[in-house]
Amino acid sequence: MTMLSISRAPKPPGSSIHYGWHIVWVGTLCVFACLGLGRFALGMILPGMGAGLSLSYAQMGLIGTMNFAGYLISVLFCGAMAERMGYRLLISLALILTGSTMILMGFSSSLILILMLYTLCGMGIGAANVPMMGLISHWFNRSRRGRATGFVVIGSGFAILLSGKLIPFLNELAEPGQGWRLSWQVLGGIVLCIALLCLAMLRNDPREKGLRPVGDDPEAESKLPFSEENRITPRIVAHLGAVYFLFGFSYVIYATFIVTTLINEHGFATGTAGNFWAVVGLLSLLSGPLFGTLSDRIGRNITLALVFAIQTVSYLLVAAHPAPALLLFSVSCFGLVAWSIPSIMAAMVGDYAGPFKAARIFGLVTFFFAIGQIAGPVVAGAMAEQSGSFSGSFLMAGLCTLLGVFLALRLQPASRS
Repeated sequence: MTMLSISRAPKPPGSSIHYGWHIVWVGTLCVFACLGLGRFALGMILPGMGAGLSLSYAQMGLIGTMNFAGYLISVLFCGAMAERMGYRLLISLALILTGSTMILMGFSSSLILILMLYTLCGMGIGAANVPMMGLISHWFNRSRRGRATGFVVIGSGFAILLSGKLIPFLNELAEPGQGWRLSWQVLGGIVLCIALLCLAMLRNDPREKGLRPVGDDPEAESKLPFSEENRITPRIVAHLGAVYFLFGFSYVIYATFIVTTLINEHGFATGTAGNFWAVVGLLSLLSGPLFGTLSDRIGRNITLALVFAIQTVSYLLVAAHPAPALLLFSVSCFGLVAWSIPSIMAAMVGDYAGPFKAARIFGLVTFFFAIGQIAGPVVAGAMAEQSGSFSGSFLMAGLCTLLGVFLALRLQPASRS
C-alpha cells in the first residue's frame, strides 16, 4: 500500500483529476491560439487580403515568410526566457503579443507595416508554442508525456476547422473587400482571451499545487533501457535535418497557398474553399496519434516514408489541375498526415540521441525545419508570380517529398539495448 501511494501523484482534496490534465486542455487552447489562429488561419485570410491590398503572389508569400522568420528568432531565446520569467508569464505575454499584432494588422494598409507586425506575431507564436510544449515535460512523466503532448498539438487542427467556417462568415458580415480586416481583428481578440486564460490557469511546476508529475514513478523510470552505444553523429544529425527541411519547405507551400489556388485558379467560392480547408482541420486531429503509434509498430523510417508518399500524392494532384473530386482527395491526404512528421521526428531523435541529448538535438534539427518554412512561401510565391499559376510550386513541393521518401528509407533504425 505504501509503494502504491508513492507511485501515484497525490491529488488535491475533493479532486479526481490531476491538475496536469488541466494544463493539457489549456495547452491545447494555447496551440489553438498561437499556431492555429496566428499562423494557419493565414491561408483562409490571404486571398481577401491580397485582393484588398492589391498584393502580388510574391508579396503574399513574403507575408508568410516573415512570420516564420519571427518564429525562428524567438526559438533562439525563449528557452532562457522561460527559465528566467517562468513558463506561465512568458506564454501569456507571448499570446498577448500575438493577439495584439493580429488586431493591428486588421487596421493596416501598408505592406511594410503588415510585414513588421506579422514578424512580431511570429515571435509571439514561437515564444508561446515552444515553452508550452516544454511545460508539459514538467507536469508529465515520460510514460505519459507522449499522450499529453498528442492532445496539445491537435489545437492547430481545431483552429483550422474554425477558420474554415468563421472567416467566410466574417467576410459576409463585413463591407465588401474588408472581410480580411474583420477576420484578423476577431481572431486576435480570441487569442487575447486565451492569453488571459493561460495567465489564470497555467502553473510552472506541479509543486505549486503540492503535486508530483502525472505518472511519476522513479523506480520505473530507472528501468527504461537505452544503449549508450547509440551515440548520435553529425552525419545522422545532417540526415535528419535534411528530412525535416524537406517537410518544412513543402508542407508550408501547401498550407499557405492551397486556399488561394482553389479560389483564384479553380473558381471556388470562399465558402467552398473554406469547407475544403475544414476537411484538413478535421482529418489533422488524427494525424499525430495515428502515425505516431504506427511508427512504434512498423518503425520510424518506414512510417516517415509512408507519410512523405501520401504528401507527394497530395501535392502532385493539385499541380495537375484536376477535377474537384481529386482536389478533395488531395486536401484529405494532406490533412490525414498534417501533424505526423513532427511527432515522428521527435521520437526518432529520442531513439538516436537518448533521453539526455534528445532536446538539444531536436532543437538543432528543428533549425533546418524552420529554414525550410521560411524559404517555402517566398520561393513558391515568386514562381507563381512568374508563371501566373501555383502548379509549378506544388510540383516542386511534390518532388521535395518524393526525395523525402528516399531519404527516410535511408535512415537506419537506432539500436536499442
